[in-house]
Amino acid sequence: MANHKSSLKRIRQEETRRLHNRYYGKTMRNAVRKLRATTDKAEAVAMYPGITKMLDKLAKTNVIHKNKASNLKSKLALYINKLA
Repeated sequence: MANHKSSLKRIRQEETRRLHNRYYGKTMRNAVRKLRATTDKAEAVAMYPGITKMLDKLAKTNVIHKNKASNLKSKLALYINKLA
């Protein structure tokens, strides 16, 4: 166990950040799954801007890597364009 006050604070902050990042990472994954599960192009097009916004925010705050966000956006755009 940490002995210094600052170390104890650091542990508290890291746990809070971990839970925050975990929540938003999971939310993003569920949103991507939901978009991939849809077969309606109009619905997918409506969902896409919100998901890209979420991906960009998570990449900016280093929850996910910027290349991962870019790759996901690209794959989702391809998926939407293939929908009839």
